[in-house]
Amino acid sequence: MFNLHWSVLLLIAALACSSFCTGENVTYDSNAIIINGERRIILSGSIHYPRSTENMWPDLIQKAKDGGLDAIETYIFWDRHEPQQRKYDFSGNLDFIKFFRLIQNAGLYVVMRIGPYVCAEWNYGGFPLWLHNMPGVQLRTDNQVYKNEMQTFTTKIVNMCKQANLFASQGGPIILAQIENEYGNVMTPYGNAGKTYINWCAQMAESLNVGVPWIMCQQKDAPQPIIDTCNGYYCDNFTPNNPNSPKMFTENWVGWFKKWGDKDPHRTAEDVAFSVARFFQSGGVFNNYYMYHGGTNFGRTSGGPFITTSYDYDAPLDEYGSLNQPKWGHLKQLHASIKLGEKILTNGTRSNQDYGGSVTLTKFSNPSTGERFCFLSNTNGSNDATIDLQTDGKYFVPAWSVTILDGCNKEVYNTAKVNSQTSKFVKEQNEKNNAKLLWTWTPEPMKDTLQGKGKFKANRLLEQKGTTVDASDYLWYMTHIETNATFSLRNVSLQVSTKGHVLHAFVNKRYIGSQWKSDGQSFVFEKPILLKPRKNIITLLSATVGLNNYGALYDTVPTGIDGGPIYLIGGGNVTVDLSSNLWSYKVGLNGEMKKLYDPTFSQKKKWRALNKKSIGRRMTWYKTNFKTPSGTNPVALDMQGMGKGQAWVNGVSIGRFWPSFISGNDSCSANCDYRGGYNPKKCADNCGNPSQRWYHVPRSFLSNDTNTLILFEEIGGNPQQVSIQTIALGTICGNAYEGSTLELSCQEGRIISEIQFASYGNPDGKCGSFKKGSWDVTNSTVLVEKTCVGVENCTIDVSARFFGVENATNLSARLAVQALCSNN
Repeated sequence: MFNLHWSVLLLIAALACSSFCTGENVTYDSNAIIINGERRIILSGSIHYPRSTENMWPDLIQKAKDGGLDAIETYIFWDRHEPQQRKYDFSGNLDFIKFFRLIQNAGLYVVMRIGPYVCAEWNYGGFPLWLHNMPGVQLRTDNQVYKNEMQTFTTKIVNMCKQANLFASQGGPIILAQIENEYGNVMTPYGNAGKTYINWCAQMAESLNVGVPWIMCQQKDAPQPIIDTCNGYYCDNFTPNNPNSPKMFTENWVGWFKKWGDKDPHRTAEDVAFSVARFFQSGGVFNNYYMYHGGTNFGRTSGGPFITTSYDYDAPLDEYGSLNQPKWGHLKQLHASIKLGEKILTNGTRSNQDYGGSVTLTKFSNPSTGERFCFLSNTNGSNDATIDLQTDGKYFVPAWSVTILDGCNKEVYNTAKVNSQTSKFVKEQNEKNNAKLLWTWTPEPMKDTLQGKGKFKANRLLEQKGTTVDASDYLWYMTHIETNATFSLRNVSLQVSTKGHVLHAFVNKRYIGSQWKSDGQSFVFEKPILLKPRKNIITLLSATVGLNNYGALYDTVPTGIDGGPIYLIGGGNVTVDLSSNLWSYKVGLNGEMKKLYDPTFSQKKKWRALNKKSIGRRMTWYKTNFKTPSGTNPVALDMQGMGKGQAWVNGVSIGRFWPSFISGNDSCSANCDYRGGYNPKKCADNCGNPSQRWYHVPRSFLSNDTNTLILFEEIGGNPQQVSIQTIALGTICGNAYEGSTLELSCQEGRIISEIQFASYGNPDGKCGSFKKGSWDVTNSTVLVEKTCVGVENCTIDVSARFFGVENATNLSARLAVQALCSNN
């Protein structure tokens, strides 16, 4: 038992902007972050501004606030803001100042994670590639070249925020700032230089005088007064490195990212809520959802290797900005339940009582007022429990759940009892694009590279990312060999050792093969080739698929062929090493340089009508026009039939596509057990399907009428299967418990047009397969139809009284509803 009189639970949830008008004093003690003397319950969610578009920001922020958040947490992306040294970009969806002001206008706070290393499954961890090429530089260590650049960028961001009066001390929304990120996880290989570096980071950050506390994620040795924080699926057992630091959960992973070839990871709403409730039960101070909105890796921003364009992350707000139900609603109800105990949680005394079998009662109490608030948790992964609290009643606590008891005698929430709706979205062919898209095509110009002509030369095989400086995914390696009498022209193989990620090979202008490894790592390519007398030209195209973004010394991990070796292996065991040949190089595709992806420039190119011979071609550009879908529903590009490449709409990149990369056909299950610890392989689905088939096209990318879609196909595909679709809420379900309130909503102007199933009693099944149990109220459907049909949203009191059942207080009843949403 210990005293929490000076504590605060920072549960980032919707607060008014009343304190933003003047400067705020943000401090902390051993159990509190204190804002102007108030001990607050706050809960936060990560929304990365570059992963959405600026027209999406107000809606995302409002939905976060409606979900019970008080703050938005975001990284600052160095590579986006300083793509070239001292040449900055803060325009459009990189205008984080505008993003912060919108958050403030909504009455929310900001947690600013400068990093400037961000990880975030972002290309190269957010570092610009020019930094990698600076003479003498070593990243994330005690290196003066790197530290000078890091300090310059960090100071630039801080000064911009100061000039805009964005820190809480200036009356702005920023209450916390972060320097570095998860360095403690990878620190050991850096040795003493790593320790020196992290101390320097702290001193540098403090010297900027931002007027709010600084934090470091996953940094056990964070120097004071920097607060070290926890990232993970569960942080209830985390203890800060200093007894004066508050206990903070900066990344509660609500899901997981996905790689090409992976299934879809899914973390249940029950398990996320369990993690949050356990954290606050154990004295937690601050919880941030990572991600609250995942978004999209537009362009080539996805990290890797092999991280998909979608960064949905199974977040409460999905990639398109829609509510991911039941997760969004279940967490909203959790936030409201914890808020009921805000006063006692921040001023009371905490005590624990063990009931055995992994069941613990945590009581917050104030002896002077008699107020109480309790958490009753069952951390057993398989066994339910019924606990008798004597005068406070008996409570059924399912396995792996936490019950919140207002006054310690009234159950207001249980993490395993999901009372919010489940939403199922449908993808619809828009009426303006019912006919098949009309495609034209043009080949990628390769005459120069197939003839071995490049832009610069070297007598060695160069590392790719340092050569391209991330201007393109592609780097051409070209050389030639003169055959002679000692080397047989028959039974010859070309063997290439490459650091990845993808390799295409040509000999004497003839394509001989492509290869990649499923995890994007190093591999050896070997194919038989045909040589001719005298001069033979070897052309290799290496392609990256997102640069490494995490790990010790990750920035030094090579890409491309990088030293090879490359051998010609001939008959009679004759081997020729080509690694030190004179190699010619060219960065990028000719189509990229000619801007074939941009409709303005692509008009200068002659495009041909699609025919059978142009389907399935490698290294081919395809173009079509389509009308902007009517309405406001999100727009998606269905890329079924395509191989691998990149897509642009009206000249704006929507990212890499690779629908031909199929996920494994094992370990998927229709049933997902929330109980027990989570890992990304648990509860996976989408087995045997493309890792990503649909690609988000923000409406801000579209014109008022006709749009141009351009694809670069790398390995061969059929654009005739591609279509433009919209995403609408189709089926909504509820499975709510007695004593709760079921809210059903169709959103986006659609109405509840039909009740397909309704049963108050003990129904079985789940959304899509409900069936009546051993008993139910016969007029359940009629009552639900009367309340809900014809409206966009409705609220149902799940109670015996509402359904006309007398003396039903002992019945463990539930209401299951399945409804159809349609256009009004």
